[in-house]
This record gives sequence, C-alpha cells and structure tokens, in this order.
Amino acid sequence: MKVFGVDIGGSGIKGAPVDLESGDLTDERYKVLTPHPATPDAVADGVKQVVDHFEWSGPVGATFPGVVTDGTTRTAANVDKAWIGTDAGALLTSRLGGEAGGSPVTLLNDADAAGLAEMRYGAGRGRAGTVIVLTLGTGIGSALFTDGRLVPNSELGHLELHGHDAEKRASTKAKEDEALSWQHWAHRVQKYLAHVEMLFSPELFVIGGGVSRKAEKFLPLIEGIRAEIVPAQLQNNAGIVGAAMAAHAVRAGEPPAADGSPAAGAPGPQVAPSAGPAARAMRSAVDSPVGWPDAGR
Repeated sequence: MKVFGVDIGGSGIKGAPVDLESGDLTDERYKVLTPHPATPDAVADGVKQVVDHFEWSGPVGATFPGVVTDGTTRTAANVDKAWIGTDAGALLTSRLGGEAGGSPVTLLNDADAAGLAEMRYGAGRGRAGTVIVLTLGTGIGSALFTDGRLVPNSELGHLELHGHDAEKRASTKAKEDEALSWQHWAHRVQKYLAHVEMLFSPELFVIGGGVSRKAEKFLPLIEGIRAEIVPAQLQNNAGIVGAAMAAHAVRAGEPPAADGSPAAGAPGPQVAPSAGPAARAMRSAVDSPVGWPDAGR
C-alpha cells in the first residue's frame, strides 16, 4: 500500500509516496525551501507544491516541527509564531483540495513521525523498554517510546541545559552557527544525552536527522553514556515515512491487523496521530498501532 508523507522542517518541505510494506519511498523525494516567514498559509502552499509534484490524490500525512494535538499546532519554535493555535490539519486538508482522497490530512509532531518509522523499519525495530529517538537538525526533536508505545510531543530538545534550551547548544544548527569542531560538538551532545539519560534511563538512543549520515564523525567521540547509541537507519527520510504511517492509521479508523486490515491487537509501535476534525473521533487513546503491514516480522 502506498501513502503520501510530507515532512515540514525549518529549512525545507519534502515529501514522497511511501510503500508501507517496506518503509521505502517509491519515488525520489521532492523538496522545496521552507518560506520565510514560515507562516501557515505560506507553508501550506509549499506542502501543496510538493504533493502536486507527484499528482497525488490519496491520503496524506504531514509532520510539523512542534507540539500537535488534535490537528492543532501548539508551539512554533522554528517557524512563524502564527502557527500557535492554528488548526493546521484543517488548513492543509483545505489547501490540498478537500479530504485528499477521502481522508483528512493527518498531522503529527515531526520527531514523533521519525521515531515511529525508526521503531517500525529502522534502528529501533524489535526493541523493548525505553527507547528515545532524537533528530538533530535546526533544533532537537525527540520521540519517547516505552515498550513500543509512543508518548507524543515529548519535546526534549527544550530541556534546560546550563541555562539554555538544549537545542540552542547541541543541535546541528548550533554546530554550524558556531563553527564547532566535531569533537567540541560531540562533547555538547554527550552532556545533553547524559541529562536525558538521568531523567529517563533509556536502553537505546537513536540519533537521527541529516547529521546521522555522518555518524562516524561524532558518535565514537561520545563517552560515559550507559545506553546504547546508534544512528538512525532511515536517516532524513524517517519523517516522511512516519507521516505516511500515521495517515494510514487514521484512515483505517481502528488499530490494523498484521495484514493491513482494521483489527485490534496488532503489535508494533503505537500512537494516537493528530488530524483534522473528521478524524478526531478515531483517537480514543495512544493505542493505535501503526507498525503494519506484516507487523509481526
């Protein structure tokens, strides 16, 4: 089954159709620059441009770099503040010409989407206990899982570290803005991971974002962390894949079975994805597994 995923970031908006059997993009992703200022209307136009590039008419999932509840964006750290309180699920659904093939646009936090993809297809697959997926980029996004269940909107990049938001010190943007060496930056990331580990005691950290492609330059420099630390396997495609997964979960209306049909009880990463008003009745709890098809493999 193919579903379209869009990843809205502070610097770019990218998307592609996703094969949910494998977690692979079925076409080369298409990207446009995030407009500045990144207002809701301007970003919605960018999302439409990405979706229209593929002449897509089916269900669409989208990520947002901030807290999302019931399709409404609650924070806006790296985009325009006009997003705060916007029913972004409804806005995107309307901009794409209605209910996108019979389903509203499904919106969820960008790091949560990346985490779902890594837990289903990537570095977190089959891992129990507490797993934290971190996306290092313009900011620091986080997805917190316990025994495969997502705790949505954890926003651990905004933990205070030495008097600053952690993402202001340890994000990829901080490295670039301050021209930090890999060694210096890895030391900052190490301090951040130690702080998160003290709070949550995870068994595994998965490090994602574009910088995960260069994991060999900084992960070996990080010391003193008890948890295993591994690079994300889906790298910068994880948000697209996770958005598509969430859109399919909402479209199904119930937790799907391993063969993809709606049925309760399928194992795998679980979440209550946010979407527009038409989908809100589907969201009874964080019990909607999106680790399908073939969830048991």
